[in-house]
Amino acid sequence: MATPFDAPSSLPYALPPFTEVRLEHYRPAFDQGMREQRAEVEAIATDPESPTFDNTLVALERSGQLLARVSMAFFTVASADSTAEIHDLEAEISPLLAAHRDAITLDSRLYERVAAVHDAREDLGLTGEDLRLVERTHTEMTLAGAGLDAAGKERLTALNQELSTLTTRFERNLLDDTNDLAVHITDEAELDGLDDGARSATRGAAEARGLDGWLITLPLFTGHPYLATLTDRAVRARIMDASLQRGRRGNDWDNRDLVLRIVRLRAERAELLGFPNHAAAVTADETAGTPEAVDGLLTSLAPAAAANARDEREVRARVLGHEVEAHDWAYATEILRAQQFAVDATAMRAYFEAQRVLHDGVFHAANALYGLSFAERPDLHGYNDEVRVFEVTDEQGASVGLYLLDLYTRDGKRGGAWMNPIVEQSALIGTLPVVVNNLNVPKPAAGSPTLLTQDEVTTLFHEFGHALHGLIARTTYPRFSGTSVERDFVEFPSQVNEMWLNWPEVLVNYARHHETGEPMPAELVLGLSDSEGFNEGFATTEYLAAAMLDQAWHRLSSAEAAAVTDVEAFEQDALEAAGIAVPAVPTRYSSTYFAHTFSGGYDAGYYGYIWSEVLDADTVEWFREHGGLSREAGRRFASIVLGVGGSRDPLEAYREFRGRDAEVGPLLRRRGLE
Repeated sequence: MATPFDAPSSLPYALPPFTEVRLEHYRPAFDQGMREQRAEVEAIATDPESPTFDNTLVALERSGQLLARVSMAFFTVASADSTAEIHDLEAEISPLLAAHRDAITLDSRLYERVAAVHDAREDLGLTGEDLRLVERTHTEMTLAGAGLDAAGKERLTALNQELSTLTTRFERNLLDDTNDLAVHITDEAELDGLDDGARSATRGAAEARGLDGWLITLPLFTGHPYLATLTDRAVRARIMDASLQRGRRGNDWDNRDLVLRIVRLRAERAELLGFPNHAAAVTADETAGTPEAVDGLLTSLAPAAAANARDEREVRARVLGHEVEAHDWAYATEILRAQQFAVDATAMRAYFEAQRVLHDGVFHAANALYGLSFAERPDLHGYNDEVRVFEVTDEQGASVGLYLLDLYTRDGKRGGAWMNPIVEQSALIGTLPVVVNNLNVPKPAAGSPTLLTQDEVTTLFHEFGHALHGLIARTTYPRFSGTSVERDFVEFPSQVNEMWLNWPEVLVNYARHHETGEPMPAELVLGLSDSEGFNEGFATTEYLAAAMLDQAWHRLSSAEAAAVTDVEAFEQDALEAAGIAVPAVPTRYSSTYFAHTFSGGYDAGYYGYIWSEVLDADTVEWFREHGGLSREAGRRFASIVLGVGGSRDPLEAYREFRGRDAEVGPLLRRRGLE
């Protein structure tokens, strides 16, 4: 069957022709793409000429273009606009793709050619991105098992295929159970505390499912933004209970057995590859290097964070006049924030209208720092009618790429927020970047404005930081495109971009009342500034609990993993052993809905957020010392950090940018952990 993926798209920037793509196109394109790449790799592996950089490494980078086109389009849709049929196809194709990748990575003939070029790299005079390509390809193939014997490779391939199937099922279960656990409200009095925008969104969610009343859909993390303002304690408890129950109700979507099986298979795979556990296998190819280095950071932060959280709980109990449970924390926090800083979360939403935040906040900061301009292209279409497409150009009007924004939640979209490439930038292939940001903002009724919470504004700036990384990077090889960097470095640019949301020049530009256009009152602006760091004990503790839980699962040997039979008991024991089990502060993600680690590629790597934040906090101080929101400062950050993608060792790039290694002091001050 001919498909829209058979040739590069003729649309601007090779944007996939989503309006032409039908479900039945994907499988033939995947099959043909795998056949083509297998043939290309076979030609490389059997080339009678001696291995060279061009006939081996560059040829490998050129391979698989059809497969890349269909994969990036399909998995974009599967994560953001899925259907039961898409889910079924994903379950069908994922183990085949895992086997396909292994057939290339574990090909002894190919590995020998790569190793030969690697051994001769100094004599060949390779430098820069070329040298990085040789070293990274050799390292990745070695760590992936290319040196195993035939029996080892056979077992490794079987493990990878099963893990691909299990992680895909985990994500599907989580989506289905999350949708099923949405809290249905039939008495409007129970919504007391929600503003008109939130009520409109919950009404729209109910109508979308053919229900009367209001429907509160659940975010990926534990809890819900509405817990901060809902006055009915029983409703808050219902929402928190629904959030915590995901994946552990004994129904068809229960993820507990999947968690245990995934952990056991990862442990077995690590030992097959010569590592004591999965965490060691993962960190061997990250900037951290070892699980012990990760422990060093996490355990140094946990005691002070937990102590701060316990103190915060006592203060909140005094505010409410009763013991604080998990569903009370956010509500008590907002009361306390209003008392101490004159910050009203509900009042602030009126100044965070999504369109203005995007154009006058997010885009404005990117223009001031990097000289980028964004023009909406209504003639170009994404995979859903709600997706907006923007053309990005530089100061000279030259093309940079396309930026897509998919703001709203829907039943077919997985939880959380993320950025992913749809077309990877590569000078070798001749492509410019196309990237998409996905958020899960509740959609208001038609005609009503989309008013964001402060957390949603932060998320938009954060995810746009990833988009900037994808848009600005200019590399030769697709392997290094955009955010293709070490996992514990990838969050750094996105975290840095968060600093601009409260930067005075940016805030005053976008924080305007959605009806009157008046700027945010001075007392609210001051409150935002003064309350930075407020509730940090809770925020740091819930994050560290998840990061340390991720490490606990993946520090198990295969024998230890086989002995674990109770997910909840293991989780509680792990948090208590880490000293991070604080009453009323549940881990940000519990095991059965911890998508980052059981389906999202952050397995044994969730620590990367705080690891990257060391660089982020240090970089924020650099920007403050060098003019803040200035083109000169942005040009330096873009050229040394963002612009190189994965083509350079990230810590070397950071040292050039900062003039030294990062210091942990700024992070400790930010988190209140000094």
